[in-house]
Amino acid sequence: METISSSLKPCASQPLSPKGAGLAEAGDGGTMLKASTAPNKPPRPVASRFAMLTRFHAGYFRISLALSGQALLWRTLSDRSTDPSALHPLVQSLPSAAFVLLWSLALLTLFALCVLYVARCVLRLPAVRAEFRHHVGMNYLFAPWISWLLLLQATPFLRPDAPSYHMLWWGFSLPILVLDVKVYGQWFTRGRKFLSMVANPASHMTVIANLMTARAAAKMGWHEGAVAMFAVGAAHYLVLFVTLYQRFLGSDSLPAMLRPVFFLFFAAPSMASLAWCSISMSFDTGCKMLFFLSLFLFASLVSRPTLFKRAMRRFSVAWWAYSFPLTLLALASAEYAQEVREPAASVLMLALAVLSVLVTLALMVFTALRPNDLLPHDDPFFTATLPAR
Repeated sequence: METISSSLKPCASQPLSPKGAGLAEAGDGGTMLKASTAPNKPPRPVASRFAMLTRFHAGYFRISLALSGQALLWRTLSDRSTDPSALHPLVQSLPSAAFVLLWSLALLTLFALCVLYVARCVLRLPAVRAEFRHHVGMNYLFAPWISWLLLLQATPFLRPDAPSYHMLWWGFSLPILVLDVKVYGQWFTRGRKFLSMVANPASHMTVIANLMTARAAAKMGWHEGAVAMFAVGAAHYLVLFVTLYQRFLGSDSLPAMLRPVFFLFFAAPSMASLAWCSISMSFDTGCKMLFFLSLFLFASLVSRPTLFKRAMRRFSVAWWAYSFPLTLLALASAEYAQEVREPAASVLMLALAVLSVLVTLALMVFTALRPNDLLPHDDPFFTATLPAR
């Protein structure tokens, strides 16, 4: 008894909280109650099961943009109706199975990314809302619809005059129109969302989406719809280009890790030349002017490798931003070579096409070898779009 009383003396000198007193009075029963309530807490493995959806964001659609663009490039280069003198025989001799395989890979990748993003919308809706309010993340909400339109134009299974083709165009274009009304409306009506406040190189995605829609409509023969979409995209591109060139407030608010999106500077005029070529049915003077502007911007960026030095220190999904603009530039050069039919133009087209393919292959290899780097915890895009608590 003395041993038991001596062991309780230290506890007697310390006041117990009401919760602790209840457990002390309950004796062994209180201890059993405390142990029984512990499993009611959510276990950590269950809580972290969907942690990937928190770090996943619309910027990962850069992968589908790159692969879908490559599918359209291969479709264009292997088209038998293209002038043989403008293409290398090895390009035209590519087996059709290789193109179908690439198109299928792009389709599966895009479908998987869409499934993940739908799951993110269901399970991480606050993060999606924060992403929509982010000045960079908002622009990549156009990326999945651009990817679908690229695959639609590159599909080997449907013709542009097929009714199902038209239905798919409407399904992929309507979300772009809805986003246009929301994003462009904010650019000139809301103070904190003024273009001068939120403009950054990723804003070119909004313009490219409209130009891609215009090109797809022109391929179907919908001339008026194509001109309407082109007008919306071209008008906003002019304002955006001037805004970014003058370096207004917000134009430099881009983390160093995301600097590969600077390649979108020459992606927009490249896409504009392709869209107007489809509308006018020829690569006329306007298309050539846009194409030469793209070449100038491309040369201006590649001549400044220090701009991308910090972004290249560690592999990230932002590296995929290099591929899609190069593919659009290669597509524009293919149209230019088809129009002028000169050896210099053919050499330029082949050089850009090979560069685009090699960059995409290198990115695929890096992604396969270092998949853990695709979802880093210190991704500036991820940390910036976390919802406020």
